[in-house]
Amino acid sequence: MPGTVHVIAHPLVQHKLTLMRSKETSTSTFRNLLSEISMLLAYEVCRDMPTTLTDIETPIAKMRAPMLDGKKIVIISILRAGNGLLDGMLKIVPSARVGHIGLYRDHKTLQAVEYFYKVPESMGDRDAIVVDPMLATGNSAVAAISRIKASGPKSVKFVCLLACPEGIRAFHDAHPDVPVYTAAVDERLNEKSYIVPGLGDAGDRLFGTK
Repeated sequence: MPGTVHVIAHPLVQHKLTLMRSKETSTSTFRNLLSEISMLLAYEVCRDMPTTLTDIETPIAKMRAPMLDGKKIVIISILRAGNGLLDGMLKIVPSARVGHIGLYRDHKTLQAVEYFYKVPESMGDRDAIVVDPMLATGNSAVAAISRIKASGPKSVKFVCLLACPEGIRAFHDAHPDVPVYTAAVDERLNEKSYIVPGLGDAGDRLFGTK
């Protein structure tokens, strides 16, 4: 079964992504842009989430109005760069629960190695949104989703800023049931497993570590 990829082509998303790609963009500006673009991505990711009717009273009259149960949403950040997407999404869904999974890439094998994992208890009734800016080789995302699925969430979505064909293929070979939401699908990976044309290392640019 082929996996689903949603490319968010909204002009505001694409404009902010272009600014982020530029090597001239400063760390602080990059960080702010990532927070802004993640709010726009959150809007699309939550588009099909269910609402329930709640009794409220406006200044004019009583009514039943739809509300999203934010407490049933858990946003899980793949450390460390995922936190850049997490911060913006929490501005849109402030009642969401938060989880973290720490993975690093072994530079010899390019495989993901887990060093931290913490998600809310009782995941069975929660919709999980897993965030990481780059879907490059796909190894980290595949490992993270496998770990998260073991906790039995009601649903899982993966959100990234950039993806490439190789990463999408590897991801959906392992998790064809998990939709991917991204701002762009770039050309390819280079020999160092960076996305081309990409934007460099998202974590380094986010935290100014290079």
